[in-house]
Amino acid sequence: MSTSGHVQAPATTSAAAERRKIAKQVRKASTSFYWAMRLLPKERRHAIFAVYAFCRQVDDIADDDGMSVEDRRAGMSTWRHEIDQLYIDQPEHPISRALLPAVAKFDLEKSDLIAVIDGMEMDLGTPIRAPQRPTFDIYCDRVACAVGRMCVKIFGEPGERGRILADAQGRALQITNILRDVHEDAERGRLYLPLELLESRGIFLTQPQAVIAHPAFVSAWRTLASEAAGWYQKSELAMANCNPRAMKPARIMLEVYRANLERMRALSDAEIANPHVSMRLVSKPKKLLIALRYGLT
Repeated sequence: MSTSGHVQAPATTSAAAERRKIAKQVRKASTSFYWAMRLLPKERRHAIFAVYAFCRQVDDIADDDGMSVEDRRAGMSTWRHEIDQLYIDQPEHPISRALLPAVAKFDLEKSDLIAVIDGMEMDLGTPIRAPQRPTFDIYCDRVACAVGRMCVKIFGEPGERGRILADAQGRALQITNILRDVHEDAERGRLYLPLELLESRGIFLTQPQAVIAHPAFVSAWRTLASEAAGWYQKSELAMANCNPRAMKPARIMLEVYRANLERMRALSDAEIANPHVSMRLVSKPKKLLIALRYGLT
């Protein structure tokens, strides 16, 4: 990656305007993420917002049911080209232009950006339905852990300790999302619960709605929730080996998602099986309280 002079140069008015637009998009899309990352110094904050905006962009392409699969694949291909351009200092899209100084300053790896695209592409074409464990693990690594590996570098833990945390917390957060969105995903023909887990509970089905209607579905859901809790514990241990000041944003995200997991686990079996019961349980005020508690300590 070149670190030529134009990367280091002061931001132009246009670049500053693009950063403000990205920050506004991040705040609109995720209040908890926005306020957690607001704790960062300006340079790191701009970098993390650019990473988030990139992830959101490719996720929106993958989830756009108004586009054909071919058009969505074309959109992903365009972003692969854009990442290639980014790593020769010639980005064209406003988001990749915002990523340019982050890549140079924090040594973000091209493989992690490409992994995010690879993960989103797994949702194209034939929907994911009860993936086998290796596929489940690859999916979590691409859509969550790869993002975490970029984030910990920006936070200030670029070495192995940060990578261990990124891999553990990425899985914790992604499994929490899977548990939270299980009914919504089923409506789109998707089911991310691992095949081996379902079969261990006597569920020899892969059709999402049929799995959710199965009497043993809640047992499988709770088993995966226990697995997520274990990843939070591993995240705690990994975070203890990192710089606590640098890890404040990661800590806030961990606590917000863990609170959501624990509230979901407290639901009754009937509530978990009911698609009309909201799984989005941590309120915005609660998220802000968590941000204040862990951001000021």
